Amino acid sequence: MRGDKSHWEKIYATRAIDSVSWFQPHAERSLKLIQALGVPHDARIIDVGGGASVLVDDLLDRGYTNLSVLDISAAALAAAQARLGARAGRVRWLEADVTRAALPRHGIDLWHDRAVFHFLTTPAQREAYVRQVLHAVRPGGYVIVATFAEDGPTECSGLPVVRYDAEHLHGEFGAPFELLGHESEQHLTPVGRTQSFLYCYCRRLPH
Repeated sequence: MRGDKSHWEKIYATRAIDSVSWFQPHAERSLKLIQALGVPHDARIIDVGGGASVLVDDLLDRGYTNLSVLDISAAALAAAQARLGARAGRVRWLEADVTRAALPRHGIDLWHDRAVFHFLTTPAQREAYVRQVLHAVRPGGYVIVATFAEDGPTECSGLPVVRYDAEHLHGEFGAPFELLGHESEQHLTPVGRTQSFLYCYCRRLPH
């Protein structure tokens, strides 16, 4: 299971943002992939599970203007808003479970998720997630999803995760998506441990 809302509210209420294992001072790999896909600066970009991530800061710094952050935790979103100050008003904030969120049909040009998908440990959860992607991402739009790699951790924040190689991660999304590429990353946690991540990026086919 991916943990309910109360689990994540407790995490963000009791731990400093820069002490959680997934903390990054800058979202360098995600930012590089977004820029490499060549979407315009007014592209509709959503960071799923973005919470207190600094990706939104990095995107604002580089002139992206149509940004949304979705997270199940109100505390995580509040931390990001406090950090951004007045700039928080330039972002849409969505407090929701991604598998149930009310998202606009074909209203997203680029979907980014660093480490929500690997918490979905049942087929039903993953199928609900993919349905949301198909609903929300426009034909021709892009999807970037990062999970723990095959040699990554087996759990995170006390919850089990599913580890992936590129073939199996893309296989969860299937024929409507064209795999453009994948990259690995060795993420250094705040306590100095290394975690293996896999990033896959694909394009939603027109039909």
